[in-house]
This record gives sequence, C-alpha cells and structure tokens, in this order.
Amino acid sequence: MKPKLIIGIVAIIGFTSLLMYNFGESISTYTTFEAASDMSNAHVAGTWDDSQNYGFSMESKTFTFYMKDENGDSRRVVYPKPKPNNFEQADRLVVIGEMRGETFYANDMLMKCPSKYNDADPSQFVNASES
Repeated sequence: MKPKLIIGIVAIIGFTSLLMYNFGESISTYTTFEAASDMSNAHVAGTWDDSQNYGFSMESKTFTFYMKDENGDSRRVVYPKPKPNNFEQADRLVVIGEMRGETFYANDMLMKCPSKYNDADPSQFVNASES
C-alpha cells in the first residue's frame, strides 16, 4: 500500500474515534444530585422547591434557587443568568452543570411548562377536514 493511503486511513480512524469519544461525553441521562457529584456534566431533573428562598443577585449576576431531584433531595442551584419568565409556572426543571460541594452550578436550564391544552375540552377543536 502507498504511504499516503495508510496515513489517510489512520487519520480517518483517529478522527472517527475522537468524534465518538466526544459524542459519548456529551450524551447524558437524567441523574440525581447525589450521582451528579461524580460527574463533570450532569443533567438533573426535578421540581422547584418553593419552600426555600430564591432570587437574583445583582452583585454576582446569578439566579439562585432550590430544586428537588427525583429522589426528593433538595439542593441549592446557582444559574448564571436572570430568572426565566415562566420559572414559577414550570412543572419540571432540568439543570445542566456540575456539583461543587452541596451546591449545583448550572450552565443551562430547561423548563417544562404545563400545556394550555391539557385541560381543554376536545369538542372545542374542529378537525380541519370537517370544515
């Protein structure tokens, strides 16, 4: 075989291996706060713990709140952005980040808000093919 072909095959294998490694690192399943302490990038799903204080700090420019994970463990979450508009209405939160001690530092946050169609009467909706 020619040296250029061998170098090309090795480069393709190396690039594919690197891609698969990075893809595997970026995929994360939902976890709990306890398990997140061993991870560098965790996705923790839960609900807002409205029995605890929350708010935005102008000094540190962070939004801080408490969240209960799926096991009911409540931890402080620090989010480096302002409070989302529909935060209080969210049914479920997913925070993405890492645990440092007893505090979870979120880089991103996803919210599942209740649908306005959940309690709607199905007879209110007309099938487009019937009209």
